[in-house]
Amino acid sequence: MKKFLVWASLIIVLILAGFIYWKYVFTYSEGYRSGILQKFSYKGNIVKTYEGEMILSSVESNKDVALASEKFFFSVTREAVAKKLDLLQGQMVTVHYRQKHGTLFWRGDTEYFVDSVMVIHREAY
Repeated sequence: MKKFLVWASLIIVLILAGFIYWKYVFTYSEGYRSGILQKFSYKGNIVKTYEGEMILSSVESNKDVALASEKFFFSVTREAVAKKLDLLQGQMVTVHYRQKHGTLFWRGDTEYFVDSVMVIHREAY
């Protein structure tokens, strides 16, 4: 009976560890999103995190106005990337993100974690 309890405990711990890895560490999806960086802030009551919001436009206009748009909410864990994003508000940017299945309260509010950013330079028409 003692041997059974040891094996059962070990299996439960392994299943729990696998679930935690799948939920919070495993990258479900990664890619790029481009749009206007509308908002970037450092917020939270007890644990503060960097949170951003981009307007993704599916229709391009002749000015920096997003038409037929949707919002992309994201979190940033690296301070160097956060400092760069803080200076780019209102500009067209492309970000690289990694999507997780879940989030931990000290890492951010969203499942999308941005790890790099590039400014989009538009040509004059």
